[in-house]
Amino acid sequence: MSDPRQRAAMIKAKAHELGFLACGMARAGFLEEEAPRLEQWLRQGKQGSMGYMERNFDMRLDPTKLVPGAKSVISLAYNYFTPPKQLDPEAPKLSTYAYGRDYHKVVKQRLKPLVEHITEQFGQVAFRTFVDSAPVLEKAWAERAGLGWRGKNTNVIRQGAGSFFFLCEIILDLDLEPDAPATDHCGTCRRCIDACPTEAITPYGVDGSRCISYLTIELKEAIPQEFEGRMAGWTFGCDICQQVCPWNRFSAQHREPEFTPKAELVGLSADEWHGMTEVVFDRLFEGSAVKRTGYAGLVRNLDLLRRTD
Repeated sequence: MSDPRQRAAMIKAKAHELGFLACGMARAGFLEEEAPRLEQWLRQGKQGSMGYMERNFDMRLDPTKLVPGAKSVISLAYNYFTPPKQLDPEAPKLSTYAYGRDYHKVVKQRLKPLVEHITEQFGQVAFRTFVDSAPVLEKAWAERAGLGWRGKNTNVIRQGAGSFFFLCEIILDLDLEPDAPATDHCGTCRRCIDACPTEAITPYGVDGSRCISYLTIELKEAIPQEFEGRMAGWTFGCDICQQVCPWNRFSAQHREPEFTPKAELVGLSADEWHGMTEVVFDRLFEGSAVKRTGYAGLVRNLDLLRRTD
């Protein structure tokens, strides 16, 4: 099959069959508009202690440096929305995506049959798959591939679906018809900006060093004193800017068994959270993204909440 439009349509149909929320294509090439934005963001220190954001600058902007000869970037969305499950309203909060199995592992597995389908249909194809694990500007590619627009909180928002989804990519040397980029539908709304307790959000920008997700996950040192009393009960990640977004009224329950929260986890009381031992931590969060912060990091976050919230 030599027609780029037919190839793209076939891949999209298979992606939807496999449970992906959305699938779109963009032409591989240097992200000229993103380069000055990324450079300025880094120069202003908004990456905080995330030193990895400063590395591989050229690679982040040019997918052909990740897959030589790349012609297309397939961008996909995978739904993870789960209504809040914790039984104790006073319990410390986890970001919605963290209740189930680590999404890196789950989504990577869901991509395998799609790339197998691509190679079966189109022969020898050079490709690489990415699930938030390499220097890929996934939001820029999602926007270019028509999956959604980057909202004022910088999350990708999709009409009729909201923003509670993971992004992943397949960069490959197969010519596919590109989709039209998504258009912005935030309008004059600024609910995410006004709701952020640490004032991390400006219109279409996030100061990573002030974001609660950064403070509770990426930051390995003590959380700066200026944020005491401003964590709003979050102990791993934060969903505030998504919870207040009007577009997320369209969010639908995911259909991924691996994202189902453990009954023991959602049943923890606030006291049980604050008294959690390392043995319990290891059992509860085996295979979870929460392991990223480690037991010591979780205790640090819990101690801050106990003192200030």
